[in-house]
Amino acid sequence: MARKCQLTGKKANNGYAVSHSHRRTKKLQQANLQSKRVWWAEGNRWVRLKLSTKAIKTLEKKGLDAMAKEAGINLNRV
Repeated sequence: MARKCQLTGKKANNGYAVSHSHRRTKKLQQANLQSKRVWWAEGNRWVRLKLSTKAIKTLEKKGLDAMAKEAGINLNRV
C-alpha cells in the first residue's frame, strides 16, 4: 500500500534541504502516518486503517462513518 492517508489523502511533499551555504538537495517530507485499529460501530467490528495523525484527531471529533463518507471509502472492503 502507498504511503498515503486512507481518509484524508495526505501524502509526501517534495521539498529542498537547504544547507548553511544554501546548496539545495531534493528531499521528501513524508506524512506522519500511523497504522490504527478503529472501532466501526455500524459494522460492529474493528477496521485497520493507515491514517495521518491529523486524521486521527479529526476522526475523534467527526466519527468514522462521516469521514469515510467524505473520502468515498467503503468500510466493508477495508
